[in-house]
Amino acid sequence: MRQLRHRRLTAVVALATVLLTAAPPAVASAGGKPERQPGYHRVGYFTQWGIYGRAFTVKKLDASGAASRLTHLNYAFGNVSEDGRCYVDGGPGEGDAWADYQRPVPAEESVDGVADAPGQALNGNFGQLAKLKAKHPGLKVLISLGGWSWSTYFSNAARTDASRKAFVASCIDLYLKGNLPGSPGAASGVFDGVDLDWEWPNWDGEPGNVIRPEDRENFTKLLAEFRRQLDAYGRTTRAHHPLTAFLPANPATMDAGYEGRKIFKYLDFGTVQGYDFHGGWEAVANQQSALRVPAGSPDNPDFSVEVAIGGWLTRGAPRDKLVLGIPYYGRGWTGVTGGGNGLFQPAAGPAPATYEAGYEDYKQLKTLAGNGYTVHRDLRAGHAWLFDGTTFWTYDDPAVVLQKMLYIRRTGLGGAMIWSLDGDDDNATLTKTIGLGLTTW
Repeated sequence: MRQLRHRRLTAVVALATVLLTAAPPAVASAGGKPERQPGYHRVGYFTQWGIYGRAFTVKKLDASGAASRLTHLNYAFGNVSEDGRCYVDGGPGEGDAWADYQRPVPAEESVDGVADAPGQALNGNFGQLAKLKAKHPGLKVLISLGGWSWSTYFSNAARTDASRKAFVASCIDLYLKGNLPGSPGAASGVFDGVDLDWEWPNWDGEPGNVIRPEDRENFTKLLAEFRRQLDAYGRTTRAHHPLTAFLPANPATMDAGYEGRKIFKYLDFGTVQGYDFHGGWEAVANQQSALRVPAGSPDNPDFSVEVAIGGWLTRGAPRDKLVLGIPYYGRGWTGVTGGGNGLFQPAAGPAPATYEAGYEDYKQLKTLAGNGYTVHRDLRAGHAWLFDGTTFWTYDDPAVVLQKMLYIRRTGLGGAMIWSLDGDDDNATLTKTIGLGLTTW
């Protein structure tokens, strides 16, 4: 049995290597039509704050080869005001207009090698996204609204017909028309569409979020209003403006906040959370992104990719409008006792990490393998972890990512989503694995 597992693992790793070294690069889909384009969606989140500690600039998307493997780039995040409007938040520790569109980007960080001039109409990340699109014209850039920290007032924005109309109009004006504060039209053409990352309608998210029972129906109505206004705007631009949404993995959250089949009438596709199934907030080392529930799991029911995708399918979601989320980070525990390979063993708390305890980027975790840590795999369940006898990290490496790409193909899903691109290494190894794993030959 051990030899059989070894042969299977060798085959998976060998296939991943062939894909990474021998296959041609994936071509980004051309946009402009509301129907599904040939091939798979490959969606990556670019974080506003990644330019700081992680030094992950828009230029790195181009230089690493990641941009050519993507069809959609989601910029995280845009905020929602208490009175239900899209706006640029300048509050300390919250919004960062400097990073978004004010920072003069030096030549060495610029996509085209040309430095920004201080005070020009568009600088910062938005200016670099415009340059990235010029080099990759098939790439669609979406503004992602909300996220964990900025979903506080989504319920207010979605509450009434009038509030929905005003909210959507403000988002299109600010992002698609590019009417930045003090610079009308400066960002026009940077963003092609909108991604709604409301975490979560009628369900707990960050403490302090406004939650109402009617959020469930109002989310559908909000999507309908976005689709209506985006289509109206598209008649002036002669383009299709995509509308997507980030969707939960928890079946209970699906039922509380979403009207199943109805929402997909308005969405180009939905990205499904394929991670954070477990983490350092729990007292047992576990998987955070397994394809299937592992044998011996202490939780029943438990979370997995199959549970999440299956949950949406049973609620009427079209298969080809479900895009599976892939984590470019791991969840970790330390003080793990009980011996063995560490899985399902008690832990003292979240593992120390670079930016946040219990959370580490793939590019850091890949350096641990063979450096005091042993890589363990469960090929049936589709997950991997690192363990040094005390500290445990669950993460997706190229072999796991490839296995998930094969699952996407076999299941007939719409593609893969990345949270987040700044977790990859400088060679964009995981993004290339996704791009090549979903290449249509």
